[in-house]
Amino acid sequence: MMTETMERTSTSGEGMTWEKILVDIPQSDLMFFEFFADKLGWQIKRRQTLWDEFIANSPENETLTDDEIMEEVKAVRYAKVQNHY
Repeated sequence: MMTETMERTSTSGEGMTWEKILVDIPQSDLMFFEFFADKLGWQIKRRQTLWDEFIANSPENETLTDDEIMEEVKAVRYAKVQNHY
């Protein structure tokens, strides 16, 4: 079973607009998928790689109040909901 979750972003490069998607595929098909993506010039990042990059680029000693954290969470949550319509 393959499920797909799309995160709409507009990234341009070489005259194209790129779309970021998350795709769950069987591990047995991964080698074929990576080969296919490489031939088309696509980038593949595993979920763990995305988390590692996020953590590496995050500030180490950020001091936010609870209210500031909630404002940021709400901004991200409601921005995603608005982008789906």
